Amino acid sequence: MNLALWIATALLAVVALAGGITKVFVPRERLAEAPGGEWTADAGAGFVRRLGFLELAAAVGLILPAVVDIAPVLVPVTAVCWVLLMIGAMITHFRHGGLDRFVALNLVYLALAAFIAWGRFGPESFTA
Repeated sequence: MNLALWIATALLAVVALAGGITKVFVPRERLAEAPGGEWTADAGAGFVRRLGFLELAAAVGLILPAVVDIAPVLVPVTAVCWVLLMIGAMITHFRHGGLDRFVALNLVYLALAAFIAWGRFGPESFTA
């Protein structure tokens, strides 16, 4: 179970890192042209960049607290925050044309985060 949680956490951290880097460093206009990025055309550049920084913080928050053993409770807290972020992402993608594949992908990320939160708050807690 611990190994499955670490694998899920690593996958989700990579997703968060890639999404964060993209939103922080790629211009909003270019993001709007990409599949799944259409929503950025209606969002301000600052908002998109802040979302990117949140995703970068999530990537760090999913891994670093457990690795350095400083406040490891932040791992499941970050996972819960990711669940909330994915709910918002699903709503946003649905509103911008019902992009089913992106809603489904966000649902997969949400499920991974829920699994991490459940596992790290519960049976495989770092404090146990």
